[in-house]
Amino acid sequence: MTATARATCPCHTADVPASVDNLAIVWASVDQLCSGLPDGQWELPTGCPGWTVKDNLSHLVDYEARALGRPAPAHGPGPLPHVKNEMGQANEIGVDARRPLPGAQVLAEFRQVTGERLAQLRSLTGPQLAEPVVTPAGPGTMAEMLTLRVMDSWMHEQDIRRATGCPGHSSGPAAGEALGYLTRFLPYVVGKRAAAPEGSKVVFRIGGSAPVAVQVTGGRGVQAADPDGATVTMAMPAATFAALVGGRSDVPDDVDITGDRELGQRVLESMGYLP
Repeated sequence: MTATARATCPCHTADVPASVDNLAIVWASVDQLCSGLPDGQWELPTGCPGWTVKDNLSHLVDYEARALGRPAPAHGPGPLPHVKNEMGQANEIGVDARRPLPGAQVLAEFRQVTGERLAQLRSLTGPQLAEPVVTPAGPGTMAEMLTLRVMDSWMHEQDIRRATGCPGHSSGPAAGEALGYLTRFLPYVVGKRAAAPEGSKVVFRIGGSAPVAVQVTGGRGVQAADPDGATVTMAMPAATFAALVGGRSDVPDDVDITGDRELGQRVLESMGYLP
């Protein structure tokens, strides 16, 4: 049994953040998913621009390897049309360096790296979790960075699942933490990007999660406690929500809009907010 698989046991204790347990869950799910892939599926394109199934896994390997203190590969990718910014360029180094490798070798490295990373994370103390760090979303704490890692890992798992026709892991604690992070930005999407009118209320029903209601008050979107009285309701599977917010190219056509369809369509077109 791999270190990742062992970490899926229900072993959460008060001194281990739930995010660490959720990383164990999502990485074990990725391991199980990729273990069953035939050779021909590693090079399937995904909705993550420019990345294949193997590239998504390579990204997860590279990020956690660097978090362990390993240097980035001595590699310089050439110009690639899907790379739009410095973060994308940095992410591409470890991905492109692994492109010549067979998928099975990348998966073996994933198991080894995530096993070491979980052991490291389980040793973190409370003060270490509260330490300030720079996250991809800006200044934060180590604990907040762990939630970002849960979200990113789950998002790329969903990329692989859509590409290979293997839907799954759309609920449970790891998916719930990822979705909880992503829904924080919906007030900005509704109030700023979609410019929903004053007093309107947009309700998101994402998979089996509790509905998220956003009301525009004083020109700003704010999360509302009550989903009743929606101007528009948008219902979608969790995997579709992930594809939308990630700006993926393979968003399924399964969003159900009821109410003000024009506003709903505007919100839908404003949802690609992850860099």
